[in-house]
Amino acid sequence: MNATARAIGAGLMSAAALVALGAVPAATAAAPPSAATPEKAASAPATLDTLSRFFARDGALARSAAKPRIEGASVPVRVLSPDFVAGKAGAPVALVEFHASKAVASDGQTASLWTVRQAGGWQVVNIATGDDEIRYAAQGARALPGGVVFREPQIDAWYVQKGAKVLPLDEDAVRAVGRNGTSLAAYRDRVVKAYGDKLPASAYARKGAAGGYATEAPAHGEPLVTAVAATAGGGAALALGLIGARAWRRRHTA
Repeated sequence: MNATARAIGAGLMSAAALVALGAVPAATAAAPPSAATPEKAASAPATLDTLSRFFARDGALARSAAKPRIEGASVPVRVLSPDFVAGKAGAPVALVEFHASKAVASDGQTASLWTVRQAGGWQVVNIATGDDEIRYAAQGARALPGGVVFREPQIDAWYVQKGAKVLPLDEDAVRAVGRNGTSLAAYRDRVVKAYGDKLPASAYARKGAAGGYATEAPAHGEPLVTAVAATAGGGAALALGLIGARAWRRRHTA
């Protein structure tokens, strides 16, 4: 994880928004393409063109030399579920926020393309440096085959859960549950204690803290409010952009 990277943009939400943010010149701005699958959205010519600009953003290489390519299949990216924290019966530990595809430039730079399902199909809504989502998905599959890989965004921790077992996948998670992991019941107790009184619609949330978090969360904390929920209002791209700008994992986004 790159702890020094900074968020530099919002999501790939629309041509107008990109122009306003200065991410794409007005003359070349175009709405992100929609496609039948996350992989097709990620590999669309317009997406690859945006990737070329992303990889060349700091002068690391010429845009014409970036030659980005998409490697492998997309993976579902899950985050800690508010219903799980609220103790709702049968609630899964995490919910799918978006799908991520790995992009690689000619000089070895990597990026993660975030796609969500919109009315017209799958659409890329954000690009972030690195390949955390894909890497942790693979790591989790090795640690607990068939398990669910998810992220606890408030402390930037990644886990894998299967049955009654929760294992840590990074140092933030190790600090939370120990190197040998914990039980699902014990993990629920921990997150209920940490976040149970800060859920959306709670008194804490009504005080003005986004999603019930932010003010009293850790330094790199974020609201436990899902882009899935935002999608219902047509704001998934915006929601993801804001998550990226609030340090989804403290790395460049555009």
